[in-house]
Amino acid sequence: MKRVVREFLTDEGTSPYRSWLETLDISIRARVQARVLRFEVSNLGDHKSLGDGVWEARLMFGSGYRLYFGQVGQEIVLLLLGGDKRSQTADIRVAKRYWAQFLEALKHGKAQ
Repeated sequence: MKRVVREFLTDEGTSPYRSWLETLDISIRARVQARVLRFEVSNLGDHKSLGDGVWEARLMFGSGYRLYFGQVGQEIVLLLLGGDKRSQTADIRVAKRYWAQFLEALKHGKAQ
């Protein structure tokens, strides 16, 4: 099954995931993007539910990179945020807030 991967946008129109990605070294960025490409063919790899509809995909290299995402049905994966093991607790809290904002916008027909 093919999935569509999108990025969450804040009210200001910025992507927290993209902002994080752009801080990474280009070789790390390429590995992260390769993982995201696998999402499109339904290969989520090493991932787990964090509750409240938010998931964490673990990347087993570097400083323990994480991708935080939500799913709409079985077709769309919404990238919320990226981080690493050190910022994990705060990142989870922020990802859950972003996901709640997205669901609220979806409920009112305003989701991007």
